Amino acid sequence: MSDLKAQFEQAARESTELPSRPDNNTLLQIYALYKQATVGDVNTKRPGMTDFVGRAKWDAWEKLKGTTGEQAMQAYVDLIHKLKG
Repeated sequence: MSDLKAQFEQAARESTELPSRPDNNTLLQIYALYKQATVGDVNTKRPGMTDFVGRAKWDAWEKLKGTTGEQAMQAYVDLIHKLKG
């Protein structure tokens, strides 16, 4: 687990240095995987109708419900490495 956690932390640092800005769906996926890996299943109420960004983030995170922290970390690492090229 510690090796995966180190890879995850490195990928989190590298996510701020990607060669180009990912599209919004990919950004939501990055956010959701990070939250699932660090917090676990969504633990807040869904934001209100006027909070479009908050709702999109919440929905993306909610889709990962039941995913283990390790699975989310690995998916996050894989996605960041793919985006790095």
